[in-house]
Amino acid sequence: MWIVNILLILFLAPCFLFLVRFILYKTALIFVLRKWANWADDRIHVHQYLKIAELNENGQDNQFYHKVFCYINSLPSLEDSNFTTLFSGKKSTDIILSLDDNQVIQDEFLGARISWVNKVERLVNGGRCNRSFLLRIKKKDKRRILRPYLQHIHTISDDIDQRRRELKLFINNGPSENPINGRWRSVQFTHPATLDTIAMDVDLKNKVKSDLENFIKSQNYYHKLGRAWKRNYLLYGPSGTGKSSFIGAMANYLNYDVYDIDLSRVSDDSDLKLLLLQTTSKSLIVIEDVDRLINEKLTTTTLSGLLNFMDGIVNSCCGDEKIMVFTMNSKEFMDPVMLRPGRIDVHIHFPMCDFNSFKCLANSYLGVKEHKLFPQVEEIFHSGATMSPAAIGELMMVNRSSPSRALKSVITALQSNGMEGKIVGKGKRLSDSASSSPLPPVAPPQAEEIGGGNWKDSVPVAKEFRKLFLRLKSCKSPSSFDHDSEMIER
Repeated sequence: MWIVNILLILFLAPCFLFLVRFILYKTALIFVLRKWANWADDRIHVHQYLKIAELNENGQDNQFYHKVFCYINSLPSLEDSNFTTLFSGKKSTDIILSLDDNQVIQDEFLGARISWVNKVERLVNGGRCNRSFLLRIKKKDKRRILRPYLQHIHTISDDIDQRRRELKLFINNGPSENPINGRWRSVQFTHPATLDTIAMDVDLKNKVKSDLENFIKSQNYYHKLGRAWKRNYLLYGPSGTGKSSFIGAMANYLNYDVYDIDLSRVSDDSDLKLLLLQTTSKSLIVIEDVDRLINEKLTTTTLSGLLNFMDGIVNSCCGDEKIMVFTMNSKEFMDPVMLRPGRIDVHIHFPMCDFNSFKCLANSYLGVKEHKLFPQVEEIFHSGATMSPAAIGELMMVNRSSPSRALKSVITALQSNGMEGKIVGKGKRLSDSASSSPLPPVAPPQAEEIGGGNWKDSVPVAKEFRKLFLRLKSCKSPSSFDHDSEMIER
């Protein structure tokens, strides 16, 4: 009989344990038990807390905070947190989990239990939130695991950054705008431009690539010289010549984030320095249309403040491996002190489109490297006609289904621009002559200088001005037209 009882117990015990396990997991009672066990464990042991703040004492980003953020959001136990935030990833099908504010997450390392708290303190006066991660570790485990655990976080976060690297575009807020999230707001940087697709002289493009590659390999060299590891570029040329696209290509080539500073949202020189302090390493810091902002006084930032921003003491204390890029339409009216070596290391001119740039555009937009219309296009460019690369690219894009039609539309536009340029040039020279001092008589063959074209082209223009002169003569005294009549006859 006792044998039967033993067998019955041996049979019922596993069934009972299976039933208990089934109930615990199906009703989530297992999590309640674990919570109670952890609560009892916390009351028995003494813990130590370590705080990792988002900003350091100088108001700059704490790089280790970013590493902890990456590490925590990669933990499998994130799914067990009471609250998590869901985001869409780079692909529309990707879902990313992130620890919510003031939530706790558990981790284990070398047999020790560790907890993290995502602390967010919202200020009463509506200022920026104070964000930090709070690490809680048993005091008896601290000496044994703290240092290797922090090294483990560095290793894992660096690997995650390498695999999930997404460039960001940062835009500065005004001093009173959106104070909760700080002075910078960011979006994913998805500019498609590359240095290979930029319409630029091949030799110049290779020099730019070589300069960028030398820069990213020269940390020790810069430090040996006692200089900040940074480099300043000036891109200048008319609108539509590809300066902004070149900045996007630089960011993609270097795999750098972009900080686009809007000087009209900067309150003063000190505010500009604070923005610089909150930028990170491996970034492009961009200020566009500097000449327009300064000459038209569209910013409260002074020239002195901008010069200190370019190469002042703050610039050398805000992190290494940064490239500053300034754009302007022309250097003609800029103060020379802004363009001197040390403030601007590399000057790159972006001219209007020439034939070599045109061929690069045709290859990029139309997939055409050679075409029977190319000689005609080259002849038009050699005659002096020109357009911006943006305007030619737009014509090619609209007619991309037919390369021949696209090239013909470009030829028509170039011819039209060329004729307009000649007429404007002739009219300008004639009107200038009418207001200048009397000159000695000029023989007819030299009229090419005045008209800007050949002698035959100048005759119709002269006739039109003669008609205009005769109409105006009736409205003015004869003496006031003596000089004008002399010049037009010449």
